[in-house]
Amino acid sequence: MTKAEIRERLFSLQDEKYADFTSGLIPTLPREKFIGVRTPALRALAKEIYRSGDYGDFLSDLPHKYYEEDNLHGFIICQMKDIGECISELRRFIPYTDNWATSDCTRPPLLKKHPDETFKLASEYLKSEEIYTVRYGIGLLLSYFLDDHFDESHLKAVSEIKSDEYYVNMMIAWYFATALAKQHKSALPYIENRVLSPWVHNKTIQKASESYRVSEDKKIYLKTLKINNR
Repeated sequence: MTKAEIRERLFSLQDEKYADFTSGLIPTLPREKFIGVRTPALRALAKEIYRSGDYGDFLSDLPHKYYEEDNLHGFIICQMKDIGECISELRRFIPYTDNWATSDCTRPPLLKKHPDETFKLASEYLKSEEIYTVRYGIGLLLSYFLDDHFDESHLKAVSEIKSDEYYVNMMIAWYFATALAKQHKSALPYIENRVLSPWVHNKTIQKASESYRVSEDKKIYLKTLKINNR
């Protein structure tokens, strides 16, 4: 399927009101970036394109013009069955991501089966200076390395990321809030010792306090650790 044919398909699925809604959720992008295609339709189209095998030209056409083209690109990568191809395409695509939603929705299930390759990619991205590349690296650790493949060194690596960017700091907070749910004993000292920046520290406590996976007694204690910035 050619790039032009793919764009034509996307516009055939257009919903202007949904484009307005999505644009409101992603204020860092201009309204003209949005066609207005719902996520289930994008996923279905990604499956169709991947099964056809005719996606090389589209994946090489970077940067894309539209938000939905970016998400479609990510969803095609999510269909991949070969880890070499998957990692290669992520390396090519992720540096072009320009918003939190595209970064967060590109989570190929295949990565869970290949922790070594995935951790190597995450480690590289943690060192990036690009907002959404760093966010993606943290997201990989959150998604795939807080259970069986958890290591305390991961907490340290994320805690050492210092940024003034909202979308980086929010992901750090999500990571530590999830770590407090899944690896509480290891994560708690980072809150008790105030290792994180004040904003990330307090946001982590907020998110952990909203989580059904954190017990009430732990939530009560975490709230006593909040930093008062007044």
